[in-house]
Amino acid sequence: MEWLNEYEKLVIRMDTPKVVIDNAVCPTATLVQVDSARKRGVLLEAVQVLADLDLSINKAYISSDGRWFMDVFHVTDRLGRKLTDDSVITYIQQSIGTWNGPSKPAALEGLTVLELTGADRTGLISEVFAVLADMSCSVVDARAWSHRGRLACLVYLRDEDVVAASVERIEARLAPLLRGDSEASGGAVAAVPAGSIAHADRRLHQLMYASRDKERAFPTPWVSVESWAERGYSVVTVQCPDRPKLLYDVVCTLTDMDYLVFHGTIDTNAGQARQEFYIRHADGSPIRSEAEMQRVSQCLQDAIERRSFEGVRLELCTPDRPGLLSDVTRTFRENGLLVAQAEVSTKGDMATNVFYVTGTTAGQAVQQNAIEAVREKVGVDCLVVEEHRPQLYQKARGQDDRDDRNGAGIGLFYLGNLVKRNLYNLGLIKSCS
Repeated sequence: MEWLNEYEKLVIRMDTPKVVIDNAVCPTATLVQVDSARKRGVLLEAVQVLADLDLSINKAYISSDGRWFMDVFHVTDRLGRKLTDDSVITYIQQSIGTWNGPSKPAALEGLTVLELTGADRTGLISEVFAVLADMSCSVVDARAWSHRGRLACLVYLRDEDVVAASVERIEARLAPLLRGDSEASGGAVAAVPAGSIAHADRRLHQLMYASRDKERAFPTPWVSVESWAERGYSVVTVQCPDRPKLLYDVVCTLTDMDYLVFHGTIDTNAGQARQEFYIRHADGSPIRSEAEMQRVSQCLQDAIERRSFEGVRLELCTPDRPGLLSDVTRTFRENGLLVAQAEVSTKGDMATNVFYVTGTTAGQAVQQNAIEAVREKVGVDCLVVEEHRPQLYQKARGQDDRDDRNGAGIGLFYLGNLVKRNLYNLGLIKSCS
C-alpha cells in the first residue's frame, strides 16, 4: 500500500494552492500569486487572509484556463508600503498554502456564540447587552452590523455563563427585543458553538443576506450585471469609492450566493475602485434572467454599503467589568446615537470596544454635544473619537473616462503567461506580450 500513500500525497500536493510572494518585480507593491488546481473557495480564502492582516489590495488579476487557476494580488500595508516583515510573509504563505486558513485563537475555546438578527432601532444593542448583564452573562467578544433597518450581531459568551443562565432562558428574553412590535420583522436568536463560525465578518454577511427584505427593490449605482452569452459568462462590474475590505465583501457575497469567479480585474486609483468579475453558477451556467441579475446587483450593493457609512468612530479602552457594555450603550441611546457597527473584545482584564455611530437616523450627523455627554459619562481619558469616512477622496469628475481611453488599470506589471494569455483572449488586456 506504500504506492497508494505516495499517490495520495501527490494528489494533496496538486490540490493545495501554491503561494509565491515577490517583492522584486513591482516597485510599489508586493505581489502575492496563488496557483491552484481547484477553484471553489480559493479566491475567497486568499482575500480573507489578506483582509484579516489589514492589508490593501491595490490591483488584482484573476484567471483560469478551465483546469488551472491563478490569482495575483498587488498588496501594500495601510501606509502604502511593501511587505517586509518576514513573519507576515510566512503567515500568508502558510495560511493560504496549507489550505487551513487562519488558525482559530485559543481564546475562542469554551465559548458560545449568540447569532442575533432583527429590525434595528435606536437602543436595541443597549437592550440586548442589558439583558445579558442582568443574566450574568459576560460578553467576551461581539460584532454587530446595522444596514437598511436590519441588525445582525454575533455575541461570544463563556460556556459556563450560558449553562448557568440556560440557552432557553436567554433566547426567551432576547427574542421579543429582536422582533420588536411586529412578528413580521423576522427577529431571531440562536446559540451555536464558537468553533462553528469560521469567520465573523462572513457570518455577518450571511445573516444580513438571509434576513434581507426580498421584496424591496432599490437602485444599485455601484454595481451592474450584464450577460456575455458568447462566452457563457455573466459580467459583474463594481465601481465605487475604495475602502478597506471592499474586495473581500464583494467576493464573499458572490461565493455565498454560489457563484464562481473565473476571470477578473481589480484596480484602484485616486480613491476609486473598479472591479470586474466574469462569473458562472457552480454548475457552470451563467445568469439567465433579469430578475436574477437584479438580485445579484442588490445583494452586492448591500454588501458594499454595510461598511461604507460615514459617522463617528468611538474607541473605548478601559478595565472590564460586569455591565460595562450595557452602561456604555445605554449612554449612546440616551444621547440619540445609533450604533451602526460594533467591535467588542476583551483581553485579560481590559476591554477594547469600538463603536461606529450616527444620529438617530442612519447617516444623520452626530451632534457634538452628544459626544461630549458620552465623554463625560465614560471618562475623557478612556474614549478616542474620530470622524469615520471610508472614502478618503474622490477622483475628479471625468477622470474615469480619461482612464478608460488611456487603458488605466489594464497595464499589467507582471503576471504569469497563463494569466496574460487568458485575460488577453477575453479582451481584458490589450496585449499578450
